[in-house]
Amino acid sequence: MIRVKTLLDEIFRGVYELTGIISPLIYKGFIKLENAQKLEWKNRGFSTFHAIVVAIGSIYLLVISDLFDEHAREEWIINRSSALSDAILGISIGYFLTDLVMIIWTYPTLGGFEYFLHHGLSLLAIGQSLLSGQVQFYILIVLFTEITTPFVNLRWYLDVSGKKKSKLYMLNGVALFAGWLAARVMLFIFFFSHMYAHLYQVKQVYPMGYYSTITIPPALALMNLFWFWKISKGLIKTLTKLKGHKHNS
Repeated sequence: MIRVKTLLDEIFRGVYELTGIISPLIYKGFIKLENAQKLEWKNRGFSTFHAIVVAIGSIYLLVISDLFDEHAREEWIINRSSALSDAILGISIGYFLTDLVMIIWTYPTLGGFEYFLHHGLSLLAIGQSLLSGQVQFYILIVLFTEITTPFVNLRWYLDVSGKKKSKLYMLNGVALFAGWLAARVMLFIFFFSHMYAHLYQVKQVYPMGYYSTITIPPALALMNLFWFWKISKGLIKTLTKLKGHKHNS
């Protein structure tokens, strides 16, 4: 387990450093950014890498493979796992742990209390699921919501690059709104509906795992709703300004 964690830390560190090497070639203004902005720029690079990897892995395990197909085997869905699902959870633990250390080390440059809360709850839930081999179906659903992260990061990149008034910024805002609504709001409705229908299975999870399963997802869902409210306000503000510019011209 320690060797795996070390390997994951090295991978994310490599992506972090690679982002710093590639970025000046893509965006000439990178070298003129403040040190705090360069730090966050590279941090969002490996954040995007993690989001893409776990989202692809999660959708494969949840939809394409038969691992969680209830008609494919008799084993309860809460007890199903595989080498690939363990690997996806391990990757996420490596990311959240590395990112949390960076947040603490550079506080408050990379985020405030809400990030401590989000990462802490995520590590607790994912760690228990990996060690016990239980409720990985629900953990993977939550990990799939990371699919919205690249849009969040692109929004920040465009803002820092002075592209806040560009068409790409507006289109990304619309995509972020739609993606967040689908992946972090509506998907949670399915999540809770499925959990309710399989509550007889969830109740058989060991005590700490059971209470984590019924408390951590609702907490994350509330955080997602709060951020969705902020995203909605930002999109409305951007579209209003765009409409005003068109009217004046």
